[in-house]
Amino acid sequence: QVQLVESGGGLVQAGGSLRLSCTASGRTFSSYAMGWFRQAPGKEREFVAGIRWSESTYYGDSVRGRFTISRDNAKKMVYLQMNSLKPEDTAVYYCAASSGYGSSFLSEYDYWGQGTQVTVSS
Repeated sequence: QVQLVESGGGLVQAGGSLRLSCTASGRTFSSYAMGWFRQAPGKEREFVAGIRWSESTYYGDSVRGRFTISRDNAKKMVYLQMNSLKPEDTAVYYCAASSGYGSSFLSEYDYWGQGTQVTVSS
């Protein structure tokens, strides 16, 4: 079992930055692929970024080059550094854990946090 708690969301102006954090519980955290997803009102949940146990990373097209995902296995933490934020980045951001290889597919992820709101004003 893995429990995930996100933090770090808030209100920021366009062009600004935020760093989201995800705190995980569970003894085998380092073996999980971790992902960030987001969901805007009226839209489907979409993949943002992922990091495998090997620390290889992968990104959604809309955030590549602006967002960076990282992990600290000793602290059981995953981070999402978001730069050059745009109003279209406004959404609830979710942290997720996968016991599989790690991909952009929502269905692969076994555990989810409750989400943290990010709002980018124009």
